Amino acid sequence: MPRCQGLPGSAKAALPRGHDSASDNAVAESFFATLKEELLYRRSWPTRTAAKRAIFEYIEVFYNRQRMHSTLDYLSPVAYEAEQRDASMTQRAS
Repeated sequence: MPRCQGLPGSAKAALPRGHDSASDNAVAESFFATLKEELLYRRSWPTRTAAKRAIFEYIEVFYNRQRMHSTLDYLSPVAYEAEQRDASMTQRAS
């Protein structure tokens, strides 16, 4: 089955052309696997709204601010960005 079958026209246009490799989406696939394993599969969700709220909180409060990421030198994304910003400012000041 073609991977864009059933997608609306705008979604089809957003797909990269000529890229069917799993490595093209490795970061997104890793994120969603982590989200499912660490949050979604650990409990049942009484409503879609409860699940959406939990996903938002997981991403904004935990994943981006607290969870350490091996690809970011074991820093959270917020801490990594702050470190990069500080390094950039220090370099400009020199």
